[in-house]
Amino acid sequence: MRLFLRCFRLCPRRGRLRLPTGLRDLWSYSRLVLRSLYFNTLTNTDVVMDSLFEPVFWIVDHLTRWFGMVFVCLVVVLTSSILIIAYFCLLPMVLDTYPIAWIVWHICYGHWNLVMIVFHYYKATKTSPGHPPQVKSDIPAVSVCKKCIIPKPARTHHCSICNRCILKMDHHCPWLNNCVGHFNHRYFFSFCLFMTLGCMYCSISGRHLFLDAYRAIQSYHKTPPPPFTFKDRMFHKSVIYMWVLTSTVALALGGLTLWHAILISRGETSIERHINNKEIRRLHKNGKAFKNPFNYGRLTNWKVFFGVEKRSHWLTRVLLPSSHPPYGDGLTWELSLHRKDPIEV
Repeated sequence: MRLFLRCFRLCPRRGRLRLPTGLRDLWSYSRLVLRSLYFNTLTNTDVVMDSLFEPVFWIVDHLTRWFGMVFVCLVVVLTSSILIIAYFCLLPMVLDTYPIAWIVWHICYGHWNLVMIVFHYYKATKTSPGHPPQVKSDIPAVSVCKKCIIPKPARTHHCSICNRCILKMDHHCPWLNNCVGHFNHRYFFSFCLFMTLGCMYCSISGRHLFLDAYRAIQSYHKTPPPPFTFKDRMFHKSVIYMWVLTSTVALALGGLTLWHAILISRGETSIERHINNKEIRRLHKNGKAFKNPFNYGRLTNWKVFFGVEKRSHWLTRVLLPSSHPPYGDGLTWELSLHRKDPIEV
C-alpha cells in the first residue's frame, strides 16, 4: 500500500513540464530582488521606495549627464541674444537720448555686471568641485561610500550623475554640467547672484520700453496700419523678448539665490539641509537639541564662504573677479578665522 501511494505521488512529478532555463533564471532573480527588499530589520519604506525607483533614477541620471552640454549651450545662446539686443538696439538709443550721467552709469554698471557673470560662470563650469583621495590616507572619515568603496570625509556625498564622491557637495547643476562642491560653490553662488542682478537691471531699466513696444505691437492690426518699418517691428519684438526673458529669469533665479543665501548663513548645503532636518526631528523626539557643527555664526559663515580674511577682500574677492581658493581643503574642517584656537568639527 505504501509503495502504491508513493508511486501515485511521484507520477505527476515525473510528468511535470520544466520551464526553460531563461525563465527559471528570471524567476529566481525576481525572487532574490523581492527578498532583498526586506533582508534585515533596518529596512524601512525609504529603502523600499529607493529600490523600486532605482530604474527611474538611472534613466534620469543618464539623461541629465547627456543633456548637460545642451543646457550649457542654452545658457550661452540666451545670454548672447540679450547682449546682441542690448548692444545693437538699446545702446544706440541710450547714446542719443540719455544725459551723460545716465550713459556713464549704464555703461559702467552693465559691463561690470557682464564681466562678473561671464567670469563666475566660466569658473563654475571649469573648476572641479573636489574629490576625496583615492589612496589610503590619514584623513578622518565619517563613513565609506557604498559605490566608490572609499572613505568619505565629513560633508562629502556621492553624485550618481558624475559617478564620483564630491567634497562638500551641494547639488549637481545641469546648467553648469558640473557638480557644485567645495572648490566651485562660491563661483556658482556668485554667478546666480550677478545673473539675478543683471536680469533685474534689464527688467527695471527696460520697463518703459517694454510698455511702448507692447502698445506698438497691439496697433499693428489697426486700420489703417501704423507706418512702422521692418526695423521698427524687429526693435519692438526684441524689446519684448528681452524684457520677458530677463524678468522670468530674475524671478526664478532670484528665488534660488535667496535660498542658497539662507543656507550659507546657516552653514549648510542643500543636502545637509535635508539631513539636518531629519536629525532635528529625531533628537526632538528624545528631548535633545541639534546643533550644526559647521555653523560659525552668520557673518563668519559668509567670510568663510567668500574667503574674506580682511576688509579689503570684500572688494577684491567679492565685488571683483577673483580666483582665490576657498577656505580649507574640503577634507578636514577647522576654523581659525577670528579665533585664537582652531576648532575641529
